[in-house]
Amino acid sequence: MLDPAQTALVVIDVQGKLAQTVSDARHVIENTKKLVKGARLFKLPVIVTEQNPEGLGSTVSELQEILGAVPAVEKMTFNSCLTPSFVKAVEQTGRSGVLICGIEAHVCVYQTVYGLLGLGLNVYVASDAVSSRTAWNRNIALERMRGLGAVITTTEMSLFEMMKDA
Repeated sequence: MLDPAQTALVVIDVQGKLAQTVSDARHVIENTKKLVKGARLFKLPVIVTEQNPEGLGSTVSELQEILGAVPAVEKMTFNSCLTPSFVKAVEQTGRSGVLICGIEAHVCVYQTVYGLLGLGLNVYVASDAVSSRTAWNRNIALERMRGLGAVITTTEMSLFEMMKDA
């Protein structure tokens, strides 16, 4: 179960026009916003990545508004763990678990999950806050992440786990 004292939130590449073209884009962005707001409530460290921001644009404005001063880790690698500043940001949280959301599920999210598991972290994927341009790619990515050892969850399930009681 997710423990807010041991969890960080990682938001992968919810940026530019790509964020509007993924399957169920509105739903994914809204759930990502809920996760960021929940992270604030539960005092989780938040790490945001941007893949090639010069080419793909910055994090979508509706997320930037609630992220505030959280700086984005710029990267060119699909696996964020191949970017030293990302690994440093994760290590600086001191957390043993990561809740992850973002796009695209079958590329940067999947490869980052692989990298985070390789670092020995417990990884939870908010399945309703990840997507790809096609639902097929998203579904296969979730299946593969589960096979790697990630826990597949949902936005609401993860928030209630951390809340523990009414």
